[in-house]
Amino acid sequence: MDKVIGSRIVVVGVSGSGKTRAAETISRLLGCPHLELDSIHWLPGWQEADRVEMRRKVSKFVKQPAWVIDGNYNYLRDITWTHADTFIWLNYKLPLILWRLTKRTFRRVMKREVLWGTNRETFRATFLDKESLYRWAISSYPKHQRNYPLALLEPQNAHLKIIRIKSPKEWDELVNQIIMSLR
Repeated sequence: MDKVIGSRIVVVGVSGSGKTRAAETISRLLGCPHLELDSIHWLPGWQEADRVEMRRKVSKFVKQPAWVIDGNYNYLRDITWTHADTFIWLNYKLPLILWRLTKRTFRRVMKREVLWGTNRETFRATFLDKESLYRWAISSYPKHQRNYPLALLEPQNAHLKIIRIKSPKEWDELVNQIIMSLR
């Protein structure tokens, strides 16, 4: 069987699409390290990390022979996409993404889950604030639909194996293909 995915994988998608869970699954299956870009971007108190420091950390991470990275940070693409061999886009329909984001947020708020550093999501910040995660997901969705296909056509990205996942069923199929290819 052909190799389903490579060994240096970038997972992208709108907030709430399941990037981190997908990347964790792939990382576990392949036995390679995983880097969630949000985990190094968000400092305690929801402060943003210095971009130079972020680039340094990511540059060091991609020197490994195998890895999975999830996140949509455009200013890191020249590092992440350049060093990747596989690009997985979780391109689900917006209603599914918003449903998943809602469930995830309610779970995090109710359980007071600690995210990166000391950060916790709140109902107000996620759904009501001017710069809420919910509004971000809605506003960034059309941008991803427009910009990812164009960016993937650029010559510097021609080396990427592109896997566009449009449904949870397609995701399950990809996972099963990966499992079968490892046997």
